[in-house]
Amino acid sequence: MNPRASLGKVAVMLGGRSAEREISLRSGAAVLAALRARGVDAHPFDPAERPLADLASEGYARVFVALHGRGGEDGSLQGALTLMNLPFTGSGVLASALAMDKWRCKLLWQAGGLPIPDYALLDADSDFDAVAARLGLPLFVKPAREGSSIGVIKVKHVGDLADAWRAAARHDPLVLAERCLDGGEYTVAILGEGAGARALPSIRIVPATEFYDYEAKYFRDDTRYLCPSGLDAEREAEMRELALAGYRVLGCRGWARIDFLLDAAGRPYLLEANTAPGMTDHSLVPMAARAAGIEFPDLCLTVLEQCDVG
Repeated sequence: MNPRASLGKVAVMLGGRSAEREISLRSGAAVLAALRARGVDAHPFDPAERPLADLASEGYARVFVALHGRGGEDGSLQGALTLMNLPFTGSGVLASALAMDKWRCKLLWQAGGLPIPDYALLDADSDFDAVAARLGLPLFVKPAREGSSIGVIKVKHVGDLADAWRAAARHDPLVLAERCLDGGEYTVAILGEGAGARALPSIRIVPATEFYDYEAKYFRDDTRYLCPSGLDAEREAEMRELALAGYRVLGCRGWARIDFLLDAAGRPYLLEANTAPGMTDHSLVPMAARAAGIEFPDLCLTVLEQCDVG
């Protein structure tokens, strides 16, 4: 008897209509192959091409969410699956929506007493000179509700800030300016829920480009990933605890990835949370899992086995 038969028929949700469709297709294909390698009855399901009602009519028992960006990790899909009473991987509606919205995520982390980089909201009435004076230059401008560094611009001159806002606003009317911290970029993957959640080893990201942009994340082969990250034991433990705190404040479950920036003194600041992390050959959660002794198919199976409804 197949030991995975109890998991039932599994839909690997991939593709979608967001700006991250291409990456989602790659993530989903990798997850699909991994689950099948472990004997799971898994099938691809692209909601851009099929109605969600097919999940019920075709007898799916659970869903592995490998959609990235809007419509996939912003709570909307999670709400639909909850109403359909279908267990799905990752966080529920509220945590997914909060994590996708970088501004509201920051507000919640601030309320929880967690460190975040200083920031400002930008709009047509912003005093761009005052924003630059407060945050310093260079700074980053980003759409609040996009992922994969889509629309992110590094601004070095105050005269370029208004143009950067306009460019980011084409992706999302809610735009952030964020202080640039230059002590390094790190990430911590988390598996589990509540008190049982586990932080995996941190990874340091060293892009060859000026910052960790879309190309550096998914297509360049000269981005360096250090795992072990090179932090001393005390700082590593601190970062993992901060990651777990940020995860729990948002109410995440199943799995997620928490990104960090360090300042010049080596102090970590929470940057953002990803509740449906990438699973491509360039992705960070599989890398951290390998460092913890978890091979990719077993990682996918672990995430799938933690499915829940709502």
